[in-house]
Amino acid sequence: MEAKIQSVRASAIEECSKLENLEQLQQLRVKYLGKKGEVTQLLRGMGSIPADQRPLVGQMVNRLKSELEQLYDQKETELEQQVQQKRMQMEALDITLPGRKPKIGSLHPLTLVLDEIKQIFIAMGYQVVEGPEIETDYYNFEALNIPKDHPARDMQDTFYITEEFLLRSQTSPVQIHVMEGQEPPVRIIAPGKVYRADSDLTHSPMFHQVEGLLVDQGVTFADLKGTLQAFAKALFGSETKTRFRPSYFPFTEPSAEVDVSCIICRGTGCRVCSNTGWLEILGSGMVDPRVLAKVGYDIDKVSGFAFGMGIERITMLKYGINDIRLFFTNDQRFLNQFK
Repeated sequence: MEAKIQSVRASAIEECSKLENLEQLQQLRVKYLGKKGEVTQLLRGMGSIPADQRPLVGQMVNRLKSELEQLYDQKETELEQQVQQKRMQMEALDITLPGRKPKIGSLHPLTLVLDEIKQIFIAMGYQVVEGPEIETDYYNFEALNIPKDHPARDMQDTFYITEEFLLRSQTSPVQIHVMEGQEPPVRIIAPGKVYRADSDLTHSPMFHQVEGLLVDQGVTFADLKGTLQAFAKALFGSETKTRFRPSYFPFTEPSAEVDVSCIICRGTGCRVCSNTGWLEILGSGMVDPRVLAKVGYDIDKVSGFAFGMGIERITMLKYGINDIRLFFTNDQRFLNQFK
């Protein structure tokens, strides 16, 4: 019996020395100390031993059981430490490595250009004013000298919500709101989103405009030309030239389209300007007296000019972008170029 106890002890110690993980240790505990384990079987075999030898053999088996329990506890601690060390190695931080810089975004190109336009006009003494994007038919059309039967309404497809309310098709209604609540002099720009049922490479159903208005005593077309020439030079460069072409807008008379010398070829002619040397940037004109009279201004004492531009078009010209849809696709390859 003593030889069998020593054999079980030797096997248990040898197998314990070869353990690699806690799962194997648990299996070894069951093999030797479980209900059907080797040590338990030794205790159950005590009945076949002579009575005078049982106390000594019992002591030997109990001693073996205590020894194995202690051995397995030590092995468990050792294996747990190994697991902890491996985890620490895997999760270790190399403080000698350079830090990971967070990706920093940038302003959208439309925002960059809009901010630049605002700063130019603020420096000229203009105030930035905003208004609602849902307007009444009166403010969007009638107050701007565009009655319901006016052919100018066919020039743009408007998003109507009801017969009375619509998504504004220009920021000009802001000018009416301001003039209704303020006596001259008035000097404002009105940036914001506008909506028209139009969509292709150069048009979007939602786009951005900046419209300007100046009303005071003695305002002439020369003041309008000087203002827009200064604006063009500040935005596109001091060598930029401007050209005024007669045009038509219901709320201005006389009216003019404003061109600038091509920012690519500087007026010599290229593909961008269709070899004309000029690029159209905005519409302008003297405020029609009927618009001023409608808000209660004395047309014998004051006059004014107005202008309006699409921010998308200005941005496309400034940066050489050929597809307006790029502004709204959130393509990081495109946006990262403006950091």
